[in-house]
Amino acid sequence: MDDDQLVRFQRDLVQQIGQHRARGVIIDVAALDVLDSFGSYTLRNIAEMARLRGAKTVIVGIQPDVAIAMVRLGLGTGTVTTALDLEEGLAYLNGTLDGRGTPRGGDLVGG
Repeated sequence: MDDDQLVRFQRDLVQQIGQHRARGVIIDVAALDVLDSFGSYTLRNIAEMARLRGAKTVIVGIQPDVAIAMVRLGLGTGTVTTALDLEEGLAYLNGTLDGRGTPRGGDLVGG
């Protein structure tokens, strides 16, 4: 995704959160081979905008090479929760995981 697409995605997603009264957002970045500083900044902004609209955000699918590059460049996701994959992201939003992948007890919804 280029910068213009990220900005469009941000605008559209924040609008959709209100339109659909979403309580949670999962952003899957598994297909991204690179996540630059603007991309990291935009993801953090999306999460903050979603929070202000009443929705929690989880970023899932950060590839190992992308995670390594982000750490080396001093980039991060700030306070945005991350999860290994979609299943773990859904479990977190459903309240069965604590943000570090640790079960809180009980069964997974749909699991």
